[in-house]
Amino acid sequence: MGNDNTIQFDVVKNKKDLTKEILTQVYDSLKEKGYNPVNQMVGYLISGDPTYITNFNGARALVRKLERDEILEEVLKNYLGLK
Repeated sequence: MGNDNTIQFDVVKNKKDLTKEILTQVYDSLKEKGYNPVNQMVGYLISGDPTYITNFNGARALVRKLERDEILEEVLKNYLGLK
């Protein structure tokens, strides 16, 4: 009675989903602490200085799980409507 279907793992889709999930959590944490989330995240992406991101809810540790260039790549693709 086992499942004979094979599950396909899509690294690109999973990475995109993870990036979105982390950025959303970081955004929400910054907003909850009273910061302008977009300004703070741009500051982090430009400078690489993690102190732009609050420690609240583990947001700083979360955002550091992602490479800044990969974040920018996903943001640019999303902005341009690319897949």
